[in-house]
Amino acid sequence: MSVRVLLVDDQPLMLVGLGILIGSTSDLEVVGEAGDGREAVRLVRELRPDVVVMDIRMPGMDGIEATRQATAEPDPPKVLVLTTFDDDEYVYGALRAGASGFLLKSMALDAILDAIRVVAAGDALIAPSVTRRLIADFAETSATPAAPAAPEPNTEPAADSSPIAGITYREREVLALVGQGLSNTEIAERLVISAATAKTHVARLFAKLEARDRVHLAIIAFDTGLVPRRR
Repeated sequence: MSVRVLLVDDQPLMLVGLGILIGSTSDLEVVGEAGDGREAVRLVRELRPDVVVMDIRMPGMDGIEATRQATAEPDPPKVLVLTTFDDDEYVYGALRAGASGFLLKSMALDAILDAIRVVAAGDALIAPSVTRRLIADFAETSATPAAPAAPEPNTEPAADSSPIAGITYREREVLALVGQGLSNTEIAERLVISAATAKTHVARLFAKLEARDRVHLAIIAFDTGLVPRRR
């Protein structure tokens, strides 16, 4: 089955270009186009696309608010933000609104197509070649993440009001690395554990933190200070 894509951009030439690009593939299908956020939300409800390719700066309702409303729908689409602007305010705003990816319009056309496929599969941060840019632009991290304040390894932290109060020290380490955009294989290499163990830790984080995807885990890592934001 083809991935059903809704295109949202206030530049008609961009809509035409993306439509032609997607139309040349066998696994992606454009089901609608919108020129502003309000129209995008209406078409999400009407067409039920799998993926929305969303611009940020648009007249009326912008892409961030449209993303927030679209992802609040029952059985929501995945949203891939595609924009000219890459400052932290837009990146963080889009991710907090529920976007599953953030790309620049200057990226290679093949990368845009790959990104649509990645977010459609629900694996926004698993393909570093597609999504590492948004993490690198959003937060400057050192090669080794700073050790978060926590109890001794393999013990449960004391109860507090933090969203990560109920996870173990090791799970905090894994969460910090997810926040840097690392894949399960890279997390396993960094922590000297098996890939299967890394996958298990990530799965537990999804359950404990009620995260919708790896982007959501990354946001939690940023919000709780496990990954420092760029200043």
